[in-house]
Amino acid sequence: MERISVFDIFKIGVGPSSSHTMGPWIAALKFLDKIGEEKVTSLHVKLYGSLAKTGRGHGTDIAVMLGLCGYHPTTIEVEKIDEYIQDVYSRQLLPLNGGAEIHFNPIENIAFIFEKLPFHPNAMTLVAEFTNGTGLAETYYSIGGGFVVQEGMQIPLGQLIELPYPIDREADILRYVSQSGLSISEIVWQNELSWRNEDYIRTGLLDIWNTMLKCIYKGCHSDGQLPGGLNVRRRAHAINAKLLDGVEYTTMRGWMNTIRISGSSFANVTKWVSCFALAVNEENASFGRVVTAPTNGAAGVIPAVLMYYLCFCENKKDDDVVKFLLTAGEIGSLFKKGSTISAAMGGCQAEIGVSSAMAAAALTECMGGTPAQALMAAEIAMEHHLGLTCDPVNGLVQIPCIERNTMGAMKAITASQIALSSNPAMAKVTLDGVIKTMWETAQDMNDKYKETSDGGLALNVSVLVPEC
Repeated sequence: MERISVFDIFKIGVGPSSSHTMGPWIAALKFLDKIGEEKVTSLHVKLYGSLAKTGRGHGTDIAVMLGLCGYHPTTIEVEKIDEYIQDVYSRQLLPLNGGAEIHFNPIENIAFIFEKLPFHPNAMTLVAEFTNGTGLAETYYSIGGGFVVQEGMQIPLGQLIELPYPIDREADILRYVSQSGLSISEIVWQNELSWRNEDYIRTGLLDIWNTMLKCIYKGCHSDGQLPGGLNVRRRAHAINAKLLDGVEYTTMRGWMNTIRISGSSFANVTKWVSCFALAVNEENASFGRVVTAPTNGAAGVIPAVLMYYLCFCENKKDDDVVKFLLTAGEIGSLFKKGSTISAAMGGCQAEIGVSSAMAAAALTECMGGTPAQALMAAEIAMEHHLGLTCDPVNGLVQIPCIERNTMGAMKAITASQIALSSNPAMAKVTLDGVIKTMWETAQDMNDKYKETSDGGLALNVSVLVPEC
């Protein structure tokens, strides 16, 4: 089975969707590599299935154009995205890989085809014609979490690396824990050393957290209306201001210290956790800088729970952040291997459910829980997300997606508290069992509840009324 690094699960990029924005963007960059030095006369993009049905709301067309222009989601200046796209529309010219401009009318050159290709609902074909009369056509599948598979390609060799602790299921983790006496995060750390050195792992994970933290902070200090036509107003800004009640600060660190001393009552903590999650996903909905965790639609859960831990729990330090992300990343990889992290395949249980399970396990380990308790927390969190549908109103990651991140974060904290007070040996449901159940549920779920906007709230919420 493929080997997945924590850095595959957590990717720094751009909202609003890992499968509908990040994946197609990465596919476009891969297509540029295929083109190489060939001189292109024309380009056409075909978006299939879920990428077609919710592609405009999720910015799939925008992502493909940015990729073809040579911009990368980890480095692009997000504030200039509108400018770049408007330039293509107004001049109908696309600077291919930042170089020679070719004629490109997005309305004509990007086709939205509702037909679903057999391998995966998120499919796209890129077609290029060259000056020498030849051409190139490649089909890519965005399989969730920013992972991309090219039609006919095998698993990349880098994902077949031999690890000291190869993990495919919960039972593997429990066996290694029993044999080595290591925690989950320590086992994952040893595996990560097969890819990278210690400094890179630590620095990289702290950079991921710093990106998450900046996203929370920006979301808590940005007001106004989200793009897309639903007229949804940002709420994190107002909640942040109300909770702080006029307290002044000038830095992000000062803001965090103010939150820490604001009180740890149940009401205060739940409001802050909700605020953190809202902040991230309001940024995500605005093409902001986010971390896929394990998807963009669920990007607010893990930052909110980790922020809760750092602000309202004891004994916090950078080592705890590293431990949290290592544990969370491994739980995410279990779901990707044993089920799916694609809402187009499994509904929102594959996004919010998985992120909640990841956060629950990570929080439990950081709170001093045993590996068995951490795995129990992940199981509890997912068990109570089973069957959750993906039904974005108007194809946008706003209703119900933003609020669902607050629910996922709170369920993760609750699941952790239950597990910390329980004996895993008495548990009736295993994490392996719930992952298997999630996949079976995904296969049974009607396609209209799988990120198509063909059912559920997508049909029963008027786009003329404000979010409730």
